Amino acid sequence: MKIVRPICCGMDVHKNIIVATIGITNKKTRITEYIQETFSTLNPDLLNLKQWLINHKCFDACMESTGKYWIPIFNILEDEINIYLTHPKYVKAIKGKKTDKKDSKWIRDLFKHDLIKFSFIPPKEIRALREISRYRYKLVGMRSSERNRYQNCMTVSNIGIGSVFSDPFGKSAQAIMKEVLESDIIEDEKILKCIHGSCKNKDKILDSIKHCNIETDQRFKMNESMTHMEELQVHINNCEIEIMKRATPMFDRFMHITQLPGISTLSAILIISEIGVDMKQFESDKQLACWAGLAPANNESANKKNQFVFLKQVNI
Repeated sequence: MKIVRPICCGMDVHKNIIVATIGITNKKTRITEYIQETFSTLNPDLLNLKQWLINHKCFDACMESTGKYWIPIFNILEDEINIYLTHPKYVKAIKGKKTDKKDSKWIRDLFKHDLIKFSFIPPKEIRALREISRYRYKLVGMRSSERNRYQNCMTVSNIGIGSVFSDPFGKSAQAIMKEVLESDIIEDEKILKCIHGSCKNKDKILDSIKHCNIETDQRFKMNESMTHMEELQVHINNCEIEIMKRATPMFDRFMHITQLPGISTLSAILIISEIGVDMKQFESDKQLACWAGLAPANNESANKKNQFVFLKQVNI
């Protein structure tokens, strides 16, 4: 088999240790000399790993994408070592022959012959943008959970605002709920003052809160939930401001996609935070769609057709 990388390293990564194997192949005899070392995942030892690779003139290394454990190693090595990341399924060793040292050597041997499919690692600025974008996504999910909890409390308390307003978290709806939660006696005049002039069916709005039964536990939950939603909204806004700041230098490279229907500036930034702005790493538009999990397919095996959607190889 063709030897693509005569000198390279395979690393088996765990939470606390890294088993690294350097293979040095003689181009004439094609005999490979293996050198193995074990390092801890603490920063001083990661620096020792980096120096160990440099001392052996090994500037190509491959490791599995084991959870988040690969990231500290990548952070230390990326400036001087060419780091390649791969999904564990592409470097799975033979069953019954697995040890940390053998796994490391197996990764190195596959890497030497270029038999591994590598994962896409975007540049540092895109990775930073991705981290904040995904954090924002989590915050939006938490806000949605709180909204559902708040609406459940209204339902349990015989409050039908969710059936009257198209948005139970709109300005008028929230003003009404604030008045209801703060008052022991609900007065129609005070409620009407909370309703925006453009709202229709004001009688129906009044009926949605008449004879409501807000127990102390539900009142407490709604107050806490609303406070939490307001706090989450502040964090979401801060994330969006930071996202805009970081994406500004790249605007001229991706803003053209906002011409597509439904793609706002924020949506465009969220897209490029996942796929980057350089499309050279994808061989075709089909590969990009597949990597993004947007490519449905029909596979036939044993006269059975299974329709599925390809998912990302690795969640970086």
